[in-house]
Order: sequence, then structure tokens, then C-alpha cells
Amino acid sequence: MSLLDPQHLISAFGLLGLMAIVFAESGLLIGFFLPGDSLLFAAGLLAPAPLWVLCLAAAVAAVAGDQVGYAFGRRVGPAALRRRAGHYERARQFFDRYGASSIVLARFVPVVRTFTPILAGAVHMHYRTFLRNNVVGAVLWAGGVTALGHFLGRVPFVRGHIELILVAIVAVSVVPVGVRLVRGRAGSGKSSQ
Repeated sequence: MSLLDPQHLISAFGLLGLMAIVFAESGLLIGFFLPGDSLLFAAGLLAPAPLWVLCLAAAVAAVAGDQVGYAFGRRVGPAALRRRAGHYERARQFFDRYGASSIVLARFVPVVRTFTPILAGAVHMHYRTFLRNNVVGAVLWAGGVTALGHFLGRVPFVRGHIELILVAIVAVSVVPVGVRLVRGRAGSGKSSQ
């Protein structure tokens, strides 16, 4: 599992590797399994570069990844979603209901952050609206999680239990997805009765 181990990735690939992984996780369909949150936290903790450089590099990579995801969704998404009955309309209703702020909030949920820019492009969310929320979300997520790792890394307990902390970060970051799935199943079970 060293290919997904944040400490291994940072020591092996440094700042450019961090940027590549954040880019892929943010907007490429293949990036949904990558360890974004724990990688940023570990980068802040291990500091392969000055904190401001890490935060800036991660935010730039996150914005760029979402831009690619949006462009891909805009080009390919509508046709792909329309082939699956109801998917296009559900995606549009999602953005109508939660607004562009969902772009910011999606940053903090693994897997969701990979697919949200693609869906936003597929339903033709206004580009400036998407870009503004993409930048805000990227700065808050990339800068915030990296800075959190940096400052909490000074706490002896955190530094001494980094593996446990990284596992906890992954677990906490998937809780919203799990809750949503459970609610969805419970709701569909009630509607079928």
C-alpha cells in the first residue's frame, strides 16, 4: 500500500508529486482513489517545502484539476448523462438545489470532489461561477488541510502517532459519503413500502 501512503508519496516524489496527485484527484476520473486529504495533511506535517509554497502549489494543482474536470464534463458529460435516464436531470437539480457553493463544499468530501467539477461542466454551470467557487474551494481545502498538518505536527502526540492520525483523517473524510448512502438507502426503502 506504499503507493497510497502519504508519507511514502511525499518522500518519494516531493512537491511535484504532491501537485500531480492533487491535480489528478481533483478532476480526473482516475483520481478518485487517491489520498488527497491525508496527503495534504502529511505534506504540512513533513514540510518538503515552506508552508506557503506547499499551500500555493496544492491550491494551484487543485484549481487546475477541477478546470480539466469541468472542461471534460462540458465536452463529454451531457451526452453521457443523457444516455442514462434521469442522470442529467438529477445532476442539474443537484446544482439548482445546492447552488454553486456545492463546488466549495465538495472539496472536503473524497470521491465527490473528483466528480463534482465533471458534473458541473456536464450541466453547463456558468463558467465564471464555477471558476470563482473552484478557486475559493481549492484555497480553503488545500491551504487549510496543509496548514492544519503543519501546525498540528508540532503537537508531540500527533507527530508520534502520524499513521493513526492519517487513518483517522481518511475515516472522517468518508463519513459524509457513508451518511449520504445510508440516508439514500433508507429513503428508497421507505418509498418502496
